[in-house]
Amino acid sequence: MLHPEFRNVAIVAHVDHGKTTLVNAMLEQSGVFGDHGEIADRVMDSGDLEREKGITILAKNTAITRKGVGKDGADLVINVIDTPGHADFGGEVERALTMADGVVLLVDASEGPLPQTRFVLTKALEAKMPVIILVNKTDRPDARIDEVVEESQDLLLELGAGLEDPEAAEAAEQLLDLPVLYASGRAGRASTVNPGNANLPDKEDLQALFDVIYEVIPAPAAAIDAPLQAHVTNLDSSSFLGRIALVRVHAGVLRKGDTVAWIHYDEEGNQHTKNVRIAELMVTKGFNRVPAQEVVAGDIAAISGIDEIMIGDTLADVNHPVALPRITVDEPAISMTIGVNTSPMAGRGGGDKLTARVVKARLDQELIGNVSIRVLNTERPDAWEVQGRGEMALSILVETMRREGFELTVGKPQVVTQLIDGKLHEPFEHMVIDVPSEYQGNITQLMAARKGQMISMGSTPGSNWIRMEYRVPARGLISFRTTFMTETHGTGIANSYGDGMGPWVGEIKGRASGSLVSDRAGKVTAYALQNLSDRGSFFVEPGAETYEGMVVGQNNRDEDMDVNVTREKKLTNMRAASADTTVTLNKAHSLTLDEAMEFCGNDECIEVAPSALRVRKVILAANERSRARSREKARNS
Repeated sequence: MLHPEFRNVAIVAHVDHGKTTLVNAMLEQSGVFGDHGEIADRVMDSGDLEREKGITILAKNTAITRKGVGKDGADLVINVIDTPGHADFGGEVERALTMADGVVLLVDASEGPLPQTRFVLTKALEAKMPVIILVNKTDRPDARIDEVVEESQDLLLELGAGLEDPEAAEAAEQLLDLPVLYASGRAGRASTVNPGNANLPDKEDLQALFDVIYEVIPAPAAAIDAPLQAHVTNLDSSSFLGRIALVRVHAGVLRKGDTVAWIHYDEEGNQHTKNVRIAELMVTKGFNRVPAQEVVAGDIAAISGIDEIMIGDTLADVNHPVALPRITVDEPAISMTIGVNTSPMAGRGGGDKLTARVVKARLDQELIGNVSIRVLNTERPDAWEVQGRGEMALSILVETMRREGFELTVGKPQVVTQLIDGKLHEPFEHMVIDVPSEYQGNITQLMAARKGQMISMGSTPGSNWIRMEYRVPARGLISFRTTFMTETHGTGIANSYGDGMGPWVGEIKGRASGSLVSDRAGKVTAYALQNLSDRGSFFVEPGAETYEGMVVGQNNRDEDMDVNVTREKKLTNMRAASADTTVTLNKAHSLTLDEAMEFCGNDECIEVAPSALRVRKVILAANERSRARSREKARNS
């Protein structure tokens, strides 16, 4: 029997450099979509939040079959893993790389390598994988192709030189001999010839990409006649099949109905082995899973029938149960407290999942498929500390739960600290900022206030933009985005990735403005908002319900202020000259979840419900907050 040849490749890039669009074109030109008249844009981004935000959140795989192009006329199966580009979802990238034997590094022809590019490339080099550089969006009017190729190769050398493993460093140097691809994912074309060259090929498709993948990415080092070894790399679920495990078969043959050894781990990390049966076996065709009778070494498959299987487990031969290395990811850097909704309006936000039991069950469920987060107990039985890579990763979890009908109380994001040699350390970020030169002073002051240390600064070729690189505490980037966009009038671009731990840098001042806090419950009136309009901006409209301790706006000053937003105009039998004057109010700013997380102060939290989103004080009663501040001052003195 002639088995197919396999090439397992991950496509990695910075956010919005065009990974998913390129995969879409690869699927289309491979005939995966058949004769369907309409093809969805970015078909791999199947989640609602992925489509709304325009980013990949979960790593997904697809299979592209090229008939008869392998050795001796065998079919070539290219398993393509589409990975997230944001460093907050780095756990997905690290998990996806365990399925791959090589990487296509996709770089924007104008922007060049950016921080997330560096992050995912480092992981690939540590795994000693071949890396194909693909310069995408070469049809951009501001493309600077030659410079971007040089920058990408310099990045390869820089990261390779910094690797601790000498063999990995040597392998990185050899990557410079690999071909460079030039592509436009949206147009569906790729070539090994620079578009600036006059001798362009007549045919415009992705054949060059498929050819380079076949030639450069090594076939899986797997023996079909060896004892079975399959690694669980992802989890899914089905109402019909239950838990589905995505596995890469490293050795042997996996067959439907076979009894295999399931090697798994308990909470203490102890290894256990149990014989189980493969109830269902599926392989990916395009973006659909189809039943299969067997899967050979080198391929990626989905199995069901093991209800408690987890990412990192191994399926092995019952006579030779040898475990594969467990999947490990970088430590989390940001945490927040997630608990049940404890506000006076709990249960009135349209949610049907309100109790501590269902919230904890949902967080435990997230742990099954998300290797990047941790859930820890707190002093309260109805609240838990959730740790992740960054604010975005945690906000995605909260927004997902909100859409599922949960009502929650979410605390302000905090950094995860460590004691190293008896001294307190905190996570740092390497931040790259691109801004027009006129905002250079604003950014310098902003980053200095957040304890950022400048690494380098230079101008972007052919423009008046400045690129500034900083090493800054991750704590200083909490609530950073809104201030940054204000300081640069919406023109600046800021990206960062984890840069290890460093000594605690001391106090970092939070937002410059205070909160306007409702001092009583009731309905907001236009009359009250008009009289308070010079105090700041508001988050509530007339007619909205409020309660004591709810943050209803942002104060112009740097202190909190208790206000009465329910005050009504007194009725008299005297007619004033201004009696018929129309009340004109500025439109209230309705906070999104990301904005609420940035705005939230140290003594505040967020009430999250399907139909409502409110910032509130942790301690609702004004007199209790005053006593708490007095106790804090006494302790500090």
